[in-house]
Amino acid sequence: MKYKRDQMMYAAILGWFSFCWFGWAQADPRADWRIWIALADGIALLVSFAGGILSFRNWHKASALDKNSSWKWYLIFLISEFVLALIGAIFLISKNQINYISLWISFVVAIHFFGLKFVFRDYSLFVLGGIMLFMTIIAHPLANYFNVDQSAIIGIANGFCLLVFALIGLRLGLRKNK
Repeated sequence: MKYKRDQMMYAAILGWFSFCWFGWAQADPRADWRIWIALADGIALLVSFAGGILSFRNWHKASALDKNSSWKWYLIFLISEFVLALIGAIFLISKNQINYISLWISFVVAIHFFGLKFVFRDYSLFVLGGIMLFMTIIAHPLANYFNVDQSAIIGIANGFCLLVFALIGLRLGLRKNK
């Protein structure tokens, strides 16, 4: 990623969704995990706010979304992600399989990062998508092992991944001039 504004938006957006995933993890984790999830959730929210403020202060700077059809493709991936997540969630609810909604949403979010790599020309989005996809695959067996709801495992895993990438975005953005 070569644009300061985009790095700050990474911090804001990934930090916010890290906060959301850690929130989902709090639905039914082990009791001794709660404090750690809550602390991580608070850090994610602070990173999101910092990224949001810094992206606002750098809004005049260039962005990958200024290029050719990047904005159009960004919207296509974003809207497709929400539509697929919603359709899958409604289907799972109709089949009384609500415990799989977090895994479905995680799968859709992971896959959307592969498309966003081409919008932002940032290979780290492949890495993020790959890690989230891997965690989606192993969440069910880990949930069984730890005797917790799948949402606790996938919420912690995705929250942590997104927080790490948000912090990296924040750090890189603070170092960039353009």
